[in-house]
Order: sequence, then C-alpha cells, then structure tokens
Amino acid sequence: MSEEAPQRPAIGPLDIGRVMAALPHRYPMLLVDRVEEIIPDKSITATKAVTINEGFFQGHFPGRPIMPGVLIVEALAQAAGILAVESLGLAGTGKLVYFMAIDEAKFRKPVEPGVLLTLKVEFVQKRSSVCKFKGQAFLGDVLAAEASFTAMIADPPKA
Repeated sequence: MSEEAPQRPAIGPLDIGRVMAALPHRYPMLLVDRVEEIIPDKSITATKAVTINEGFFQGHFPGRPIMPGVLIVEALAQAAGILAVESLGLAGTGKLVYFMAIDEAKFRKPVEPGVLLTLKVEFVQKRSSVCKFKGQAFLGDVLAAEASFTAMIADPPKA
C-alpha cells in the first residue's frame, strides 16, 4: 500500500503585502486584496473588494457600473498565480504565471461596486511549469462567475 505525502498545513490569511510579494501586478491591475486561506497543492480562497473607485467603472457602464467579466476571470487567475507560486515554492523567485488558455467561462450575476468578491480556485492538474485550474467567483453564497484555465510558469521576459 503506497503512502500519500503528508499534507502541508494551510497558509493564511495573507494581507496585501504578502499578496504583492507573490504577484508582480500593481494598481490598477492588482485584483486580489487578501488571501483568506491557501491549502498548498490544492486550493486558495481570496477576496477582491470591489469599489466604485475602480477606473473601469467610469466607462463600464455609465449609470450602471458593472465589473467587466474579463477582469473577474483575471482576478481568479491572479488568485491561481498566488496558489501556484506558494505551492511550488516559487514565491520571491521572480517567476511569472502566464495565461495559456481560458475555457468554459460563464458569467451568472453582475458584480457591482460595494461588494466583496470571493475567489475560490483549485488545482485541476499541477506540473512544474504548466498548471490547470478551476475558479469560481462568489457574491456571498451566490456564484457570479466561473472558468477553467491553464497557466504557464516561466521566467519574465528579458529586458
């Protein structure tokens, strides 16, 4: 009978400083404000505080502000990036996590200013340089959006 590797303890919460240490993104493209919990090699739960001060609300849409779906998927991808670098021991190495594919994206409820968007992402497949994820964004208990995506972990481009 084979033995499974012992599960590493959960990590979290991570404040914005730790989030910024794990991701290269900065305002206005940093879309994860806090990590509630990381279960290494398995999943992450993070939060995006959606405020009216977000620049995209000026044009999407005047009089009816709604967070663009592509930015919800980006927020899920950023949470996945944190999960990947923390699980693979790459935090602080300068490695970047690049989108390769987005599949089965569905948008079920508009995300408006003044809400906390809960981002839940889990590994579907994990390798050293390519990972697959499934992500869901919630408004409370209500599913707002979901997508499956693939990302590549690589060195940043040379200057």
